[in-house]
Amino acid sequence: MRFSKLILAIYCLLWTCSVFSQDSKFYIQGNASSDKIDFQLINNLIILPVVVNDVELSFILDSGVTKPILFNILDGFEVLNKQSQETIFLKGLGEGEVVEAVKSENNIMQIGDAIKFNQTIFAVYNTGLDYSPKLGIPIHGIIGYDLFKDFVVEINYSRKHIKLTKHDSYKKKLCNKCEKHDLRFYNNKPYLNAVVTIEEKEIPINVLIDTGASDALWLFEDESKDIVSTDNYFEDFLGYGLSGSLYGKRSKVDVLAIGSYEFSESLVAFPVGASIETLKRIKDRNGTIGAEILKRFHVIFDYKNSHVIFRKNASFNKDFNYNKSGIDLEHNGFRVVKDYYYTLDNGRLQFNTDVTEHITNIPSSENYRLNVKPAFEVVKIRENSPAKKIGIELGDIILEVNGKDVKDHTLQEVIEIFSGKDGKKIRLLIERQQKIFEYTFRLKDMLN
Repeated sequence: MRFSKLILAIYCLLWTCSVFSQDSKFYIQGNASSDKIDFQLINNLIILPVVVNDVELSFILDSGVTKPILFNILDGFEVLNKQSQETIFLKGLGEGEVVEAVKSENNIMQIGDAIKFNQTIFAVYNTGLDYSPKLGIPIHGIIGYDLFKDFVVEINYSRKHIKLTKHDSYKKKLCNKCEKHDLRFYNNKPYLNAVVTIEEKEIPINVLIDTGASDALWLFEDESKDIVSTDNYFEDFLGYGLSGSLYGKRSKVDVLAIGSYEFSESLVAFPVGASIETLKRIKDRNGTIGAEILKRFHVIFDYKNSHVIFRKNASFNKDFNYNKSGIDLEHNGFRVVKDYYYTLDNGRLQFNTDVTEHITNIPSSENYRLNVKPAFEVVKIRENSPAKKIGIELGDIILEVNGKDVKDHTLQEVIEIFSGKDGKKIRLLIERQQKIFEYTFRLKDMLN
């Protein structure tokens, strides 16, 4: 199980997610022909600053969605235009049913210097879909097709910025080290051809190319096409979709090839569930290529001319890793710690944050200050995993990893530690029901 392989692709199956021709387009303000916007890359996902009706928010850039979706966090619906709203229902990935949503039109959305004055946004509620604790920072929504269709969109994963360029200003000369691949569109989502090798059989596949899916590759099992998992797999939690949790098999393919680019021993997930059965019937679709692959390229999407351009970056040959501990963490609330102080020669007090004590109640001593730090809570544990076998429980709060307080780590950094090499020793200090426990185990590669 790998928390950083969070599945964020949402596949709206109702007519309400189609494109409305009356929507205006994004355009770049001023005389510039392009604009660069910095982003955060968390768990392989692109987090962009987005302004909706003068409210600053954070959205995931997701080529697997049509209309922007706003999540129900921080009572955020007041940011939408209330003069043009209606209630609709959406169905997406996951084991749940349809979810209720609000469709709001005539919203102003701005990304960098790009702005749109008539944006339709879907706000979902009455659902547990909240990616903020899963990613460790506030996440308010996702945006995809509406931005990709109006510009040539370059994603520089290495330097963590996107570049939006007007179509009529884009230089079309292909660099010597680049490859251009045709895109096909179904429900305004981009598909391309690739090839996988499974047990020495080369199999052509038609896959969605999805910046909002943080796994490397998803395949839908189909014996008639020899797309099946080998015996080398384990059952795993794959992530979250609009309609709930996603589960399946995690395994490897011998080779994944996109044109001349080849990835040996690529990780693959074979998702299961009713929502996946529905997706299998979409335009002979065989699966998804996600951001664990895409982040190894400089990627240029040109929806208008129906192609995508790839150029390898420095991450191309990096190993494929997953969470070998079996622990899924979320940022769930906060915990209180004590930072002790000492007196400098000039009589001033200095707090030593390197000497921190984890507390379960408030003592009476006065030689410290109370400090609030994120609480990283165990929310899922994979069966037969090292963490499960050693006694880690749901609800445990991780305090230290290998002797270092997690207050010095982001959530993603902790997950990356859990994705280390097979056999790596992990020491955890955890809090459970106001008691402190220490556990030691070794990471285990279930696919070795």
